[in-house]
Amino acid sequence: MKWSPQDAMQAYLHTLQLCKTHSNDEDCTLGTRNIIQPQCMEFISALAAGNQAKLMVQVTSHQGINPLTIALAVAAKHTKTRFVCILHQLQDIENYRAHLSCYDFEDAVELVYGNPCEVIMEFKNIDFAAIDCKFEGFLRLFEIIDVNLRGSVVVVSNIPERRIGASFGEVIKGRTGVECVTRSIGEGMELTRIGLMNCCKPQKKRFKRFHVITFED
Repeated sequence: MKWSPQDAMQAYLHTLQLCKTHSNDEDCTLGTRNIIQPQCMEFISALAAGNQAKLMVQVTSHQGINPLTIALAVAAKHTKTRFVCILHQLQDIENYRAHLSCYDFEDAVELVYGNPCEVIMEFKNIDFAAIDCKFEGFLRLFEIIDVNLRGSVVVVSNIPERRIGASFGEVIKGRTGVECVTRSIGEGMELTRIGLMNCCKPQKKRFKRFHVITFED
């Protein structure tokens, strides 16, 4: 995946504006009880958009769509990416579509209803995935998800504490071209990058190029 600082900046600012605009809007609360920190939404949105993912998939828990759904919808809208949100069984899709319409994202999110471990098998070479560990079958999901080995990002939220193999990073630990980091965001969040560019090729250049974005009031 090639990094696009322009797409990352646009998604970041758009998500930031949504946080400010709808922070006190009772009609667009998404019904979430454990809301992920707003700055995480902006970061995830910028990460997804900047990496120019072609296919994004989110697996939710019984709580349904959440702020991460909105963050990825922002990225999808800016990059014209296909974004699929897999909903847990017994959830009301029409109700969630109404929530998404509050943000004008009803056309940016493809809601799919069913067992995530079965539905996820329909998607290949996923570029960006977000998995909620409050979904009871998340460990099985880690084993069967088909990510793009040439370049992809997996975000895992609500990681159980002190449980061996409870994170995606632990499942694929030791593979070539994998970097993983865990942060105390919300109830625990892990970010894993797979297929680092040129990870197996010797580098002759002495310097690396970095993109720096500065925001001013």
